[in-house]
Formats: sequence, C-alpha cells, structure tokens
Amino acid sequence: MTSTSNSKGIVEDDDEEEEFQHFDDFTVASSWERFISEIEAVCRQWLSDGTKNLLVKDALRMDSFKDLYKVKSEFKYAMKSYCMEYYFAISKVAEWDHTLHDLQLSFGVKEFVVIAPQSASGVVLDAPEASKLLSAVAIALSNCSCLWPAFVPVHDPSRKAYIGIQNMGTVFTRRFEADRIGSQVPIKLMHLEGLYELFVSKFAYTTVDWSMHHFEVHFKMKLTYRTPVYDDEDEFQEPEADITGSSENLESGIHGKSQWDDDSPWSKWYSAEDPVKGFELLAIWAEITAESSLDMAELENASPLEAEKWLLYPCLSSNLVGICDGITIGFASQLRLLIKAFEMSSEAKFIEDFVSGSENLNSSAVVPPPTVLDRVLKDLFHEVTEAQADFSQVEHESSRSIKGAQPESLFAQFCLHALWFGNCSMRAIAVLWIEFVREVRWCWEESQSLPRMPANGTIDLSTCLINQKLHMLAVCIDKKRREAEGQNLGTSDSVSTQVLVNLQTPMNFSASHELSKGFGRKNERNGSAGVAESMMLLKSRKTMHFPMTQDPPPMTEDMHEERLKAAEALGDSFSFSAQLEKDILASDMSAFKAANQDAVFEDFIRWHSPRDWENDDSHEIGVSQTNPMEEVSEVKWPPRGRLSERMSGNGNSWRKIWNEAPPLPVSEQKPLLDPNREGEKVLHYLETLKPQQLLEQMVCTAFRAAADTLNQTPVGQLKQITTKTRQLYATMASMLKYLQSHNMTSDSDVIDDLKRLCSTFEHIEKLILLAASLHRKFVQSPHLGEAIFSDCYDYYLPNMGTGSGLGNNNTKKEFDKKQRVSSRDRNVIVGMFTPPTANQSWRKVLSMGNLLNGHEPILREIVFSKHDRVSESYYASTNPKLSRQDIETYRMYVCGTSNDLRVALAVTSFD
Repeated sequence: MTSTSNSKGIVEDDDEEEEFQHFDDFTVASSWERFISEIEAVCRQWLSDGTKNLLVKDALRMDSFKDLYKVKSEFKYAMKSYCMEYYFAISKVAEWDHTLHDLQLSFGVKEFVVIAPQSASGVVLDAPEASKLLSAVAIALSNCSCLWPAFVPVHDPSRKAYIGIQNMGTVFTRRFEADRIGSQVPIKLMHLEGLYELFVSKFAYTTVDWSMHHFEVHFKMKLTYRTPVYDDEDEFQEPEADITGSSENLESGIHGKSQWDDDSPWSKWYSAEDPVKGFELLAIWAEITAESSLDMAELENASPLEAEKWLLYPCLSSNLVGICDGITIGFASQLRLLIKAFEMSSEAKFIEDFVSGSENLNSSAVVPPPTVLDRVLKDLFHEVTEAQADFSQVEHESSRSIKGAQPESLFAQFCLHALWFGNCSMRAIAVLWIEFVREVRWCWEESQSLPRMPANGTIDLSTCLINQKLHMLAVCIDKKRREAEGQNLGTSDSVSTQVLVNLQTPMNFSASHELSKGFGRKNERNGSAGVAESMMLLKSRKTMHFPMTQDPPPMTEDMHEERLKAAEALGDSFSFSAQLEKDILASDMSAFKAANQDAVFEDFIRWHSPRDWENDDSHEIGVSQTNPMEEVSEVKWPPRGRLSERMSGNGNSWRKIWNEAPPLPVSEQKPLLDPNREGEKVLHYLETLKPQQLLEQMVCTAFRAAADTLNQTPVGQLKQITTKTRQLYATMASMLKYLQSHNMTSDSDVIDDLKRLCSTFEHIEKLILLAASLHRKFVQSPHLGEAIFSDCYDYYLPNMGTGSGLGNNNTKKEFDKKQRVSSRDRNVIVGMFTPPTANQSWRKVLSMGNLLNGHEPILREIVFSKHDRVSESYYASTNPKLSRQDIETYRMYVCGTSNDLRVALAVTSFD
C-alpha cells in the first residue's frame, strides 16, 4: 500500500510539471504580438551588450560614413521578411558633418533603429503596413525602456522618405517625417521667406496672416559654394592678354586653352591633371533668431562675407588617392615602361636586333612616324639655348649620388625623350638610339660642337659612362676644330694648380731682371709663363720661371681602369704614380727644362712636388718682398734641404724620366690628347654598346633626370616636400647602384626593386603636383595653402611607399578635412570665384539668394527650431526640475537647391 501511494504521488507531480511546461502565454497569442516579442528580445540583447561589446561581436562599420556602425537582425511577419538595423556612433556627432547618415543629419539623432522589408526597393509602399510596422517597433522599444528613435522607409526609394517615432520617457513622444521633392520645386520654397512660412505653418493657426505676426524662430544655415569650372564652350581669356598681338599669337589663343601647368618644369614632357579640381566653401551662420518673414528676406540678400564661419575644402582628383597603373600619365608611369624595356633588353646582343631582328623582338611595339623622330632629334641637337647648358642650377644637392647624367645634358635629355617615344618600348628605344648615334657621328665628322655638352673641363666620373664618353667627344671635337683653324692646342691658357700654390704676389719685371744680373748671365728661355717669386735655381742661383704646361688629358672611367690595370701589372708600388702619369710628367719636365735652362732635378721637385723636398732651415729664402735688392746679399745659398726618401731612392722613375725628357716648350711638344683617336674610340663604344648596358644607364639617368626636373617645381616653404625629396634621392641611390655593377646576382630581385621604386616615385610626384597646384592658387595667402597641403599630406602619408592606393584598403576613408578661413583671407577666396561670363549667364537662371561674385550656392542647408517651456505641459507639475527647462518642440531640416528639396520635420508632443 505504501508503494502504491508513493507511485500515485509521483504521477501527480509529473502531471503538474507537464501542465506547467505547457503553460500558454496569452500576451503573445497572436502573430502580431509574437512579432513584437521577437523585436523586443533582440533590442534587449543589443541593450545588454552595449556598443563596446557590439563592436567586438558583429558590428559592421559603414564605409561611406564617419564612425558609424550597425548591427542587424531578421524577422518574419505575415509571410514577409523584415530586417531591423541598429545604427550607433562611437564619437560625438559633429554639426554640419557631411559624413553623417541622412537620418542623423535630418533629425539630429546619434543612434537609431531602421526596420525595412527585405525587398528590391527596401521601402514600405503601403501606408497602413508602414504604420503597423512602426508601432510594433515602438511598443518593443517602450517595453525595453529604450529611448532609441525608430524609422521606417516609405514611398518611392528616390524620395528618401521616412516616418519615425521616439519615446522620450513618460512625458514626451517625438514623431519624425522626411520627404523629398526631386523636381519642380515651388518658387516660394526656393527662398528663405517661403521656407520660414512653411515651418511656421506647422505650429501656427492657418487663418493667421504670417506676414503681420511675429513668431520667434531659431535657425542655423550652411551654404556650400563651389569654384567655377570652365568647359569647352565657355569663353577663356588671359588676364593680361595683348589685344594688339601678332596673328600667330591670336591663332594659338584660339586653338588652345592655357593649362594650369604650362610654365611648370614638367610641362615640356606631359600635361598633368590638376590634382585640385576646385574648392568647396562652406559659409555658416549659427544661432540666428528671426521673428518675421521680412527678416528672412533680408538675410537672403546678405553677402556670404557676413557669415560667422568660413570653411574651405579642396576637391581632390580621384587619381591622387592611389596607384593607377598607367591611367595617370607622369614620369612614374613612363619609368614603369622603361623597366619593362630593361627586362626585355637581355633578349638580344645588339641594338639593331630589336629593329630588324626576329618577330618576337619587334612585332609587339609600334615606332612613331619619322616626323616625330625628326622633332625629337631637332630638340636634342638643334634647338638648344645657352641656359640649357647650365647643369648646376637644376641639380639637387643629393643628385650626384646617382650615377646618371645632369638633367640638361645630352644623354639625360635623350632618356627623357625616350620615356615618351613610342610608349617607351624596347624597339622604339632602339630606333631612337640608332638615329641618336648617327647624329652624334655627323657632329664629329663635320666638326660641329656637340650640343648640351661642355667642350672643356674635367670629366665628371660620378656620371654614367655614356655621359662621360659624350663629354670626351665634345672635347675632341673642339680640339679637332681648333687644330683645323690653326690654333695652338699645346699651350695652356691658365697656370696649373700646383704652380699657383707656390706663387705669392707677382714680382715686377725690373726686380726679376736685376736678380738675374746679380746671379749670372741671363739665358734665353722658351715657354716661360712668368717668374716664380722667391724661388731660385739651386746651381745657377737664377730666378726660377714656371713653365706653360699642357692641360691633363680628360679621361673617362674605363680609361682610368685600364691605366690602373697597366700600373698594377708593372708591380712597382713606389713608382705607381709615376707610371700612371708618365706622359703628363714627361711633358711637364720638358716644359720646365725649356723655361729654366740651368735647372736640375731637385729644382723640378721643389716646384712640381714640394712635399718631396725636405727643408732643414725654417726659411729658405731671404729676399724681402718689399725691397728685394736690400737683402740679396743676406741670402744663404744653397738652401739646406734634400729630396724625400721616395725621390732619392735608387732607380727612381721620376729621375729616369727627367734624364730622358728633352727641353721642349709646349708649343713643340706632342699633344697629350689625340682628338682623332679618342673621338673614334668614343664613337666605336656608342655604336657597339650592348642593349642591356644601354638600358642600365638609361634607367639610372631617367630616374635622376625626372627627379631633378620635379625638384625645380616652386612649392613654397613646405618642409614635407623637402624631406620626402631628400628621402627619394637616397632611395634611388641605394637601389640604382646595383644596376651598373655588371655582376647582378638576381635579375628578378633588381626588377622587383625597380618596380617598388616606381611606386615610391609616383607618390612623391603626386605630392609635388599637389603642392605646386596649391602654391599657385594661394600666392597671396601661402599660409592657407600650406595648411591645406599639410591636411592632404597627413591623409595621403599612410599609403605612401606601400604600392597600393586608398581604394585597396579595407577601411576606405575619404578626405574630409576642412580648413577654417580667417577674415583676412576671405578676399583671396572670393577671388577664386571669378564672375560668370556672358556665355554662362544666359545658360543659367539664378533662383537662390546669397550670391558670391554672381555665383549662387550649390547646396543650402537650414535647421529651423522652436523651443517651448515644459511648464506649459500638464505633466510638468510632477517634476519641478523639468518645469525650468525648454525643450525643442519643432525642428525642420531643409536641404537642397532650386531643383531638389529635402525636408525633414520632427515634432515633440505631450502624449
């Protein structure tokens, strides 16, 4: 019996549990109530998580909006699917921020909920359905004690219409409504007076004459102006055009418009797109109170100069924000093509193979017509001014660290032309090089000066070998022509540097003559360039004369290497210098003997190499410079001294050359430089140069010349450009030094480095173009241009050198930094808004006020608001704190132009 009763008790308990588990909640009996419950559950979850946890979980950042995130959840109700999205911002919502969401800007909310059907349109077209959907969300949010505003998109998607509601506690409810007129805006609503009356009509009686009554309304206004852009049909006039100019100038003015970079250093090679397309000016009025429509009409006629705040925003080109791989034309894009040609250069042994070789080498490239080739050669060899031959003015201080050529030199100009010749293909380069060498040979055979190359001076060994060879050829052509004209090439117009070191103030002729007579009979001299003051010959005690000597022959890098190898082969370390400079030394010794008949080897050493003469006395000479004849008798002769150990050794090569050198003045000596032989050697080098060797030197020279060209751009006092340019030269020097080493271990690694260098070069080039554009536009206010550039630089800097543009980043962010314009700079900005021409005036009908130099705003945004005291409410008596506060009972946001108007209204009621 006991067991039976126990079992009955257990069964009864199970029945009670089963009955409890199947308890029906009649508050969610209908599908409508279940729908509200599901929304409530999701909202409670979002509230409990908070924004920080939502960011960690599944919140998505809105790419087109600033610091705006969203989470979403999907529901089903009445055979339809809906999506509810919760938008929230993690930072404070700024006023008049164009990156805000439409609902944030229209209603001034920071966070909000949007529920919409999952359909193609994404809007609710049925009004009852929209009201029911909004009510469901409002009930769910109220159950959660949540104060988020909720919105439902309605009507046609192009209208961007919304209805919304917000529970603001137990007292207030806020309702929202937004709509848009896409065309045929009523004339009344184009003006501030009509918009004011539209707002007043929302709370005033309809029978009231608004023009006769005063309603205190607060409003804020922002006007956006954009600098005019001239199209092809607009009239274009130069500000200082000469009307009485020649017919040729008139034709050029008619057929072509002036470009923004016509006088820029790169304009010879390409016309760059202006990185600054224009400017947007924001004129902002804050916290204005209007009491009648007449106040609004007066404000509409006011000048934008009266606005409290001006903000300037540059409209940047889309090509500024990333690597475009050939879309943007500039030095960097052509250098990429040159790198491709360098890759292909190793496929043939001779330049001619790319012109007339196999189909694989020349079939894919197109060569420009002969007229283009003739124009390039004409620019290189015939249209050269004296200013273009000055290399030092256009070089950067770090330019010489790159083994290329000076930007205005012949080979550098050839490389720059090659970048734009036939799309810089290997075949086009081969055609241009062959014709270039033919033109160089013509200059040699006709004894015509080689343009863009100096005909004298020392060859710069820091440049590439081709540039050194062309310099050598220019010297040979000059000497060859002067020999043909009968001039003496053996004498030097100037005294050698070693002689000038030993000279003091020149002694007058009478003093030297008396000294000669005092020490012995004056012999006949040949090739004397003057008296070496305070120096006398050891044996004859005659005054020493320094001779006229031949200039050292110019030598290229490969000639130095050959002479070094020859000297090393001799194996005499002590006579290394003598062997290397034997010809020059023998010439100097012969000239010294001719100028000083009684000279000995020690005299030559004292003049030519003072370091190798060791004095025992502190003063070798006792002749006074003021009155040399008074102290001649006091001269201690011969001076106490001796040759250095290097010169006094047995078998010294210098003494051997001295003994063999005949006394000949330079006029009778054999020239140290044979122009015919050296000139032909240079031409042989140019005609037999291998393609890869040519391209190696072209790459180095093209990078250097392009950088030097951009470095001439006037950009004002921008430290960022100076720093980045210096870094660019350092990067080029480190990457390009491997090209001409002739022992590259991995060609693919070098090519990859060169491609990365092109990307870095493109970034710097874009920055320089941006700086040049801003510098031109803000000549009268350079500090404003520098501030705008700094903002753009900070925006652009994170992507420099990465080889990828902003468009490839996961978090795409537009440039949105605005620069505040002070009162003193406003006239400069006004000057950018040139008055419209007659051609523009008849095409455009002005329908809005607040004109700036004849230009109406492209966008007008106004926020009307009306505040009421809470004490007027029935509910205020229970809350004394609220009774002392004002609340915004009406708010209307208006945005648009004469052809587009968007209105958003928010009304707070005491429900």
